[in-house]
Amino acid sequence: MADSDMIKLYSGRILELTTSIPHTRRLEAPDATVRKRSPLCGSSVIVDLSVENGRVALFGQDVKACALGQASAAVVGQAIIGRTRHEIETARDQLRDMLKSDGPAPDAPFDGLEVLSPAKDYKNRHASILLAIEAAAEAFAQAEESACA
Repeated sequence: MADSDMIKLYSGRILELTTSIPHTRRLEAPDATVRKRSPLCGSSVIVDLSVENGRVALFGQDVKACALGQASAAVVGQAIIGRTRHEIETARDQLRDMLKSDGPAPDAPFDGLEVLSPAKDYKNRHASILLAIEAAAEAFAQAEESACA
């Protein structure tokens, strides 16, 4: 990766997001907890989630990731409270499509993930970027399954 490519990829906005990750406290009694790790780079995230009336009521995350994974977790954390499973899964699919198929940025309220669009050319970064939203989607599914059991 050339220096100019690195500068483009790690924009000021991405670096700013890494310093403002919300909901970094783990929940004491979540409805579900999911751990995700990117085997390629070692980035990891733990997501705790509680659901009430079909929406995220409480959210906590422990993020140990590169700047791109941290920026993604920051955007997810800012948008996730009050979201439905469908909204989270749609955002996950749209983010994946943006990175892998040059699709548009995710819809609001996850549209802030657009800041990560320069990473589409760096496939080795995709797994880290997807960690937080994939963990949140999986946790929501687990929470709903537990509630039905």
